[in-house]
Amino acid sequence: MDLRDRLQTLLGSAYSIQEELGGGGMSRVFVAEERALGRRVVVKVLPPELSGGVNIDRFRREIRLAAQLQHPHIVPVLTAGELDGIPYYTMPLEQGRSLRGRLTETGALDVVGAMAILGDVAKALAYAHGQGVVHRDIKPDNVLVCGDAAVVTDFGIAKALSDATQPPAGATLTQVGMTMGTPAYMAPEQAAADPAMDHRADIYAFGCLAYELLAGRPPFTHASPRRLLAAQMSEAPVPLRTLRVDTPPPLAALVMRCLQKEPDDRPQTAGELVRSLDGLATGEHTSGTPAVEGRQRLARTLLFYGLAFIPVAIVAKALIILGLPGWVLPAMLAATALTLPFVARRR
Repeated sequence: MDLRDRLQTLLGSAYSIQEELGGGGMSRVFVAEERALGRRVVVKVLPPELSGGVNIDRFRREIRLAAQLQHPHIVPVLTAGELDGIPYYTMPLEQGRSLRGRLTETGALDVVGAMAILGDVAKALAYAHGQGVVHRDIKPDNVLVCGDAAVVTDFGIAKALSDATQPPAGATLTQVGMTMGTPAYMAPEQAAADPAMDHRADIYAFGCLAYELLAGRPPFTHASPRRLLAAQMSEAPVPLRTLRVDTPPPLAALVMRCLQKEPDDRPQTAGELVRSLDGLATGEHTSGTPAVEGRQRLARTLLFYGLAFIPVAIVAKALIILGLPGWVLPAMLAATALTLPFVARRR
């Protein structure tokens, strides 16, 4: 009996398996109808070759945590179980298409479209990280574009698999990495299997995603997984604006910050990514740090006051030449000083 028939037997009359979709590196994907509700869902089954060392109870605990995520830009986990020791989980069938398919068809996106997608992904990450869930496999294949919005799928699955899997004796880093993420998007600390890895690995992967949306390719394109992992840990990516000259400098700088090798050198939270992208969309280019933003506000205020007093000085000189009463000039200066703070505050 093949995997599809075994899965149908396990699910019984609750679901009707309809077809198999092209799966990713970590799952085989089936479309099924949930008969009680009349809706179509996706059933993802871990391939047997990756499931031998999975602790089912631990996998369930991690999936249960991921299932708590309820956000407009996250595809939720509906149910989870196991088929003869092989984990599976179900998710809603979204009507959009994968970002991978869009990139394959059109290549790099326009800047505005790329920023819109990145903003949605950043919001999903900010929410999930706030709930203690790290994705560990952010890539175009796990982002679906539905109309004008993007949603992230498979949240927490890579972490559930890596935390529930005991690598076989003699396994190489590349083999272990298959259960942890995708080499072209893995942070250096993730590639090195650093036990101290945290949510900032997602920020690095976000940088890889952003780079690909704008440049048409990820930061590193080596053919073998081993060379990709080595590049993530030691090579500097080509500056984004070298490949895409029309990328706004603040956006390019943000992407390259996400790709820093040391987690401390990247943006520290996905919330910072959201604020930076919002600022870029509205033309308010800030670094996202309060100290720098404060200095920028001070510079704008000083410039405003300096420019405002230029016409006052011109009028004052004219008054002196015309020989008007001496009380006129002090009165003008006092009125200007009282009025400008309110004008500046409205800016």
